[in-house]
Amino acid sequence: MNVRSTLLSTVAALGLLVGASTAAAQSNGPGDAQVIQPDGRSALSAGLADAGQLASGMVLEHSMGMAPGFADPDIGFSPPTSREEGEAMMARARGNPNFSPLGRANTDMAVSDGKLFVGNFNGFNAYDISGRGAPQLVMSVVCPGGQGDVSVHGDLLFMSVEENRGRLNCGAATNEDDVVSQRFRGIRIFDISDLKAPRQIAAVQTCRGSHTHTLVPHPTDANVLYIYNSGTADVRGAAELAICTDGQPDQNPETALFSIDVIKVELNRPQDAAIVNRPRIFADSQTGRVAGLWRGGRAGIASQNTAQTNQCHDITVFPEIGLAAGACSGNGILLDISDPEHPRRTSDIFDPDMAYWHSATFNNAGDKVVFTDEWGGGIGARCQATNPATWGANMVATIENRTLAGKSFHKLPSAQGETENCVAHNGMIIPVPGRDLMVQAWYQGGVSIMDFTDPAKPVEIAFFDRGPIDASRLYVGGSWSAYWLNGRIYSSEIARGLDVLRLVPSEHLSAAEIAAAEAVSSGTINPQTQTRIAWADTPDVAHAYLDQLTRANGVEAELAGQVRTRIDQWRRGGRVDRRGSTELASLLNAASEKAAGLNKSRLKSLAEVFERRGR
Repeated sequence: MNVRSTLLSTVAALGLLVGASTAAAQSNGPGDAQVIQPDGRSALSAGLADAGQLASGMVLEHSMGMAPGFADPDIGFSPPTSREEGEAMMARARGNPNFSPLGRANTDMAVSDGKLFVGNFNGFNAYDISGRGAPQLVMSVVCPGGQGDVSVHGDLLFMSVEENRGRLNCGAATNEDDVVSQRFRGIRIFDISDLKAPRQIAAVQTCRGSHTHTLVPHPTDANVLYIYNSGTADVRGAAELAICTDGQPDQNPETALFSIDVIKVELNRPQDAAIVNRPRIFADSQTGRVAGLWRGGRAGIASQNTAQTNQCHDITVFPEIGLAAGACSGNGILLDISDPEHPRRTSDIFDPDMAYWHSATFNNAGDKVVFTDEWGGGIGARCQATNPATWGANMVATIENRTLAGKSFHKLPSAQGETENCVAHNGMIIPVPGRDLMVQAWYQGGVSIMDFTDPAKPVEIAFFDRGPIDASRLYVGGSWSAYWLNGRIYSSEIARGLDVLRLVPSEHLSAAEIAAAEAVSSGTINPQTQTRIAWADTPDVAHAYLDQLTRANGVEAELAGQVRTRIDQWRRGGRVDRRGSTELASLLNAASEKAAGLNKSRLKSLAEVFERRGR
């Protein structure tokens, strides 16, 4: 199956629509050969609580059921398969304004001070994960409104709300009218200093609600925190919120479309949080035209029907490098956030194989970014053997001079069944030195780890999967988010609860690489706010580099033996042989001069470890 591995700029893509040759805009790359085919995951038995399981390179340590009050009384949401079923669902929604198909689904996660916060369309839950035992439920907050993505800063928890059923007081009263003064769509802020008595202290209303949000620290003022809000729902009327109007910008220059919300939170007065900017980050840089990126539709006969770029689904910030990556419906974009109140687009990309640019994840160096395509909206069976390998996949791009360039696609390689909703979804970097690894959720495709160290040749190296919820009909479930959080992988399972997974050594990942990653710890983790990882000089880190070099035949056996001997001495402790470490560093540097690519960089990194040890 062919993969178009070069992303197009929006200008080039627009050219396709007026008859430009696609051959000039596309090229075949090393990733073109991926084929989705059946494997052991493809035939797992079905069941909500007792589905078959298969894993490679990781093991399931704990599986927690849905928190009390958050389990769907039915099996869950099954998308309509006929016109009659669709009409029946619409009639149910008209008869009950509080109806939400995913009303009890688990969503995104965050970690702070040993507590794991799991969002849900019905509120959120907190688990104590400070030990290595099973997570302990310590707090549940019922607050309907979906989708319930959460992030945490100190004693504050932020929650996204986008559905029309949301109310200011978190209540369940019905919002029956077109204009409801107590309706809430936006960002909730909770004081969670006392987990036994969490309090909502602010509720920032927005025009399109909040589908996801991102915390952005001020570069110099520790008292100021910004929130980039991504709203994807319909624009509410001005009669309900005065700042809101709808329409295309050529007809209504003040439209709430084609922007994000920048919310400012002064941490000493979070109750006063408010929108301070709605930047037009999709505007044409030359003409100022507000609708400056992808207009929506198909770029060619065999392309995806790609969404119009009038919103972002996710924005991931990397404050240490002053950049954000936006997955913005019809485009992937790069933002300069050196002035976080006024983000500015520096680059954009488009590809005809991407239906809906959904999320973005940087590597630790900040020179690559993985964009995901949520083809089918997460409720379709999009990982079948008959589906294109470039649709609903990851797009790996590089960043050079603050400009994006596409390199390859990567999709879950295991063919999933017609009753398993599956597409690329949320993930996070695993902090293995010398490699770019991303653990990722694929809904009912399970949890997968992708190695994209070589951006042209991404490959799966580990996975965990269950069989479908039901063998004969698709019910929405699976892993919404899979994140590496202080030594374990946590997966928020839409319909089943919470999974905790642990990496185990394999031919693709050594014990030393795992130990080096497990040694990295952080008090607070918000997946869309990336921070740079730094590894201490330890025997495990040195051994991780050596394992990578050995795996790639990138180091001569004699030199590898010297390194291994020195690492063994290091592990035993005692007096540091500074001279021996310095001499070994010199040998490694000399070897790096003869090497190329990843072997060269890993030899140099290993040399630097011993150089520092020799000082």
